[in-house]
Amino acid sequence: MDNRLKLPVGIEDFEEIRKEGFYYIDKTKLIEQLLMNWGKVNLFTRPRRFGKTLNMSMFKSFFEIGTDKSVFDELYISRNKKLCNEHMGKYPVIFLSLKGVDGLTFDIALKRITTTMKNEARRHYYLKDSGKLVNEERMQYEQLLLGQMDDVADSIRLLSELLCKHYGKKVIILIDEYDVPLDKAFSNGYYDEMSELIRGLLGQALKTNDFLQFAILTGCLRVSKESIFTGINNFKVLSIMDTRFDEQFGFTDEEVKQILTDYGLSSYFGEIKEWYDGYRFGNADVYCPWDVVNYIDLLCADSKALPQDFWSNSSGNTIVRRFIDKANVQTKAEIEKLIAGESIEKDVLQELTYNEIDKSIENLWSVLLTTGYLTQNGRTTSGKYLLKIPNREIRNLFSRQIKEWFSDVSRSDGKVLEELCGAFVNKEPEKIEKIFGDYLWNTISIRDTAVAKEKKENFYHGILLGLLGYKSTWRMMSNAESGTGYSDILVEVGENRTGIAIELKYAEGGDMDAACAEALQQIEEKDYIARLKQDGMQNFIKYGIACFKKNCKVIRILMKFSMRFMYRRIIK
Repeated sequence: MDNRLKLPVGIEDFEEIRKEGFYYIDKTKLIEQLLMNWGKVNLFTRPRRFGKTLNMSMFKSFFEIGTDKSVFDELYISRNKKLCNEHMGKYPVIFLSLKGVDGLTFDIALKRITTTMKNEARRHYYLKDSGKLVNEERMQYEQLLLGQMDDVADSIRLLSELLCKHYGKKVIILIDEYDVPLDKAFSNGYYDEMSELIRGLLGQALKTNDFLQFAILTGCLRVSKESIFTGINNFKVLSIMDTRFDEQFGFTDEEVKQILTDYGLSSYFGEIKEWYDGYRFGNADVYCPWDVVNYIDLLCADSKALPQDFWSNSSGNTIVRRFIDKANVQTKAEIEKLIAGESIEKDVLQELTYNEIDKSIENLWSVLLTTGYLTQNGRTTSGKYLLKIPNREIRNLFSRQIKEWFSDVSRSDGKVLEELCGAFVNKEPEKIEKIFGDYLWNTISIRDTAVAKEKKENFYHGILLGLLGYKSTWRMMSNAESGTGYSDILVEVGENRTGIAIELKYAEGGDMDAACAEALQQIEEKDYIARLKQDGMQNFIKYGIACFKKNCKVIRILMKFSMRFMYRRIIK
């Protein structure tokens, strides 16, 4: 395997991948599809990390005058000789990425847009001495170079005009991640100013531009046409719902199988499918390419490496937390169904302004779909979409966010938490059961039928650990080695030298008594209080806790008898 190609982890430049010997999954059919069916303005909306930037870089390499045509050798598009002869290397191209346009204030963001324009103008430095331009036009170009244009909103249109006059050819405009500045502006409180600027930039470049051949834009959200794309005719929106181009963003089953074969990792197909597949764009089922490439790269270094949350950890996930914070009783029930692997029916709004996102939780469902936290699983006869969590990675994300939310909510309820912690020390299993059960009923629990029993137990384990963490003077140990095994939770209460051993079980089928019995037996047989004795505790309390959906049962061990033990509830 020493001669295998390098994996393009984090590389989004098409020519670099092709020239520097990186592995490339051929998506050049997208060029053919676009040219056979294109509009004046084409918007592709896909979640982050699904290859939007790489495909835009591919467009630039194909269409731009002076391109190195060899980078397309042996790729799909090279077989269409007629199309290549007609379009390859035939157009001036403006390529702008707005993914880096952010800032805490509008002025900072404006400077970054100006810098982006300066950099793209510098890429066409030959215009400075172009004999096809008059002096005034060359002065306008120098203003672009210096970032001193009188009207930033006109900068894209102006550069296209200068390029068109220099080459005598209309211009292709590529704008990657057009909605990032709007997203950042919405988060930082200057949305109105930024939306006005973006509306001006796009309006002048795409609507009133006689020098435009066609334009391609990408983004996560389809921002309302009325707010940003006002008056633009022949405007094609190619969203995750559209069957056109559905396989060109993300990896298909066959593509994943091929890359695994090429790297001698075919046995990992099942794991990769479980963790990173499940997205449905149009009629195509696709994997997140960022996840697949990163995990294969990890496996090449360590064949025992476990799957990780690559996509969900690559940027902030505030949208999920915002969604959970807004959840009402019905929404909580729907979230539980999703995490359990089920689908829910929802109307989907494909056009939203950022100002509308927080107005209704129904709008947030649509945003979760378009940004990749949910996917669609078909439609009902009434036209509603069936939404589901796509894979294990995103399910883990929802569970993690719920745990964090649960901890934040619970910390604010000091009186109840004091009672809960006191009940553990005072040997009050019924009180523990009541308070812990109330927390489960009043928040979001996990009833995940799609994972192993121990994974379900981990959720309840994490919740209880967070609740007990309220007592800052207590020493808490999770999955600590003790006796002949690893105890779920060990607690050391220093003021009275009390040690508490807690074992949690998920009650498969709802048999709470059997699950509690199993937990108590494990505490005894594996001698989980051994660690507590070593640490100087003198009083010992042992609890078995069974959980099922939103219900729990708590039992305490009372005594040992003839190498066996008996247990019952303490009844005051």
